[in-house]
Amino acid sequence: MQVKIGCEMVYESVSPTPMVMLVSARQETMYHHLLRETHRFTPDIPVHEYKDEFDNPMWRFLAPPGQLHIFYDAVAEVPPTSDPQLFDLPGAFIQNLPDEVLPYLLPSRHCQSDLVAGEAWELFGSVEWGWKQVQAVCDWLHSNVVYGKGSGPSTSGYEAFQARQGVCRDFAHLGVMFCRALSIPARYVCGYLPDINVPPDPTPMDFHAWFEVFLDGAWRTFDARHNIPRTGRVLIGRGRDAVDVALVTTYGNTSLNWIKVWADEYKADQTDGVSD
Repeated sequence: MQVKIGCEMVYESVSPTPMVMLVSARQETMYHHLLRETHRFTPDIPVHEYKDEFDNPMWRFLAPPGQLHIFYDAVAEVPPTSDPQLFDLPGAFIQNLPDEVLPYLLPSRHCQSDLVAGEAWELFGSVEWGWKQVQAVCDWLHSNVVYGKGSGPSTSGYEAFQARQGVCRDFAHLGVMFCRALSIPARYVCGYLPDINVPPDPTPMDFHAWFEVFLDGAWRTFDARHNIPRTGRVLIGRGRDAVDVALVTTYGNTSLNWIKVWADEYKADQTDGVSD
């Protein structure tokens, strides 16, 4: 199966402003294989591409004074099946974890797992260790946290837990925070998610956030916001929390005037305007 993903943004800057952006899909992941992509900046400006410490594909550029229009469009191949559910997978003893996984056990700016250790073990400590325990976290969050606007870029997982409200970013932070409190490595993920084999979401399409946990030697997908297996995920980036996976970082007086995001199933005979 193929999906068409992308976004358009219009920024306005008072003066030349350094910016770093993370909206392009990775070339290949467990979720997708990128077939082709294109991006345009109007006015045309130099863009430096690099990989950050988490191997996320970054754009770095100097936004000129006035408006800057940014366009990204791509086609990716994804499995036709939904997220796997492997309820019998066990957890992993910390002493057996790979070295590179250990940082994902620690508290981070937006995932203060040390602040919810008591609640985590009280709520989920009796659940069978491994996949079932993580699923119990997702079930609880989906049932007890209201999806709704109100949080912002500085809202932490602990603040969302106290408010019992948040958007997908907050649900991902909450999932990561509780799993780390249970000594399960977890990391924050953002990407594109089409509405395939599910009722259309009435809210406007935007970027989506979910989380991954390390079980039985591999990273596994969980999504407390939707809490059902989904089809067509296209990965943009991973990190300890949203600080590491900020879609846009600006270093000056810049405002976002307009944004549009798309993620849809794509048929090979469509005319999409995407070039290699």
